[in-house]
Amino acid sequence: MGLTEIEKKALIDLKIERANETIKEVPYLVEQGFYRTAINRMYYACYYVVSALLMKHNFEARTHKGVITLFSLNFIKTGIVDEITGKLYRSVFELRQSGDYDELKDITKEDVTSRLEPAIQFIKTIENLIYRV
Repeated sequence: MGLTEIEKKALIDLKIERANETIKEVPYLVEQGFYRTAINRMYYACYYVVSALLMKHNFEARTHKGVITLFSLNFIKTGIVDEITGKLYRSVFELRQSGDYDELKDITKEDVTSRLEPAIQFIKTIENLIYRV
């Protein structure tokens, strides 16, 4: 059984709220020296907002790579979202994968701080796309 339009909108709004909350955790984590966790939270903030965008357009992905693929095919390759914005999302995903699963990969303060402002802009861009009429 699917969601009603009201339930779907509420879930989309919740995902966007979660994205905005999660990205706000990153500066604190950087300040504390938790760079792996910071990049993880940055990735999830981007993931939540992209998931909301996909949901709005009735796309369903079962994996994180599926979310990236659907986003790329339907929003980047079509020109709705520019390639630089798409590359940021993929970059944060790959760094998060390394940070979570490769014990030998060192995540640095620079890795996180160089992506923070672009990630914040990414979230705003996707949020604006979602609420665009």
